[in-house]
Amino acid sequence: MLSLIQAAGWPIWPLIACSVLAVALVIERFVTLRRARVVPPQLLQEVLRVTAQGIPAPDVIKQLEQNSALGEVLATGLRQVQTQPRSSEADLRQAVENAGRAAAHRLERYLSALATIASAAPLLGLLGTVIGMIEIFASQGGGALDAQAVTSGNPQQLAHGISIALYNTAFGLIVAIPALIFWRYFRAKVDDYVLAMELASEQLVRHLLRLPR
Repeated sequence: MLSLIQAAGWPIWPLIACSVLAVALVIERFVTLRRARVVPPQLLQEVLRVTAQGIPAPDVIKQLEQNSALGEVLATGLRQVQTQPRSSEADLRQAVENAGRAAAHRLERYLSALATIASAAPLLGLLGTVIGMIEIFASQGGGALDAQAVTSGNPQQLAHGISIALYNTAFGLIVAIPALIFWRYFRAKVDDYVLAMELASEQLVRHLLRLPR
């Protein structure tokens, strides 16, 4: 493997850096986007049960806020009613929506970087191949890039040089394809979580509006 990297030349090193970064981002997103850390299944029902008789104490709201991304959104609605009991429905919805947008933004963290790697890796591989081909034809022609000079070179050496230059393109695709797959996977996961938070926050708002204030 090391011999292939050395043969491919310096253009392959940016691709190696992209591959290491992509692996780190994928691992980080897998850890961060666990359902228990974003939208725990029974959290909404627990909040509705606790608030059935009124708004809980501030320490309970703070604990809810630290529970998960959904907990932070729900805690915002509870704190809005606690600090401003006369808040209108529009004010309550606005506070919850702002918290939801902030939570959604954090869920999307690093996804743009992963998408950039998926888009840039094939181009970096193509760049490495083009640079390699230029160097091969220049060496075959003794510095003169005309057809007669190229055909006068060693065909086997030329074919071997072209195959080495194509390593960059192949490695670029090896990096880009998994990065694209994981980006689409995480993108769908985030969209699912955001929808779940929107539905949960809407249910909480309707519940809070029915409470006596």
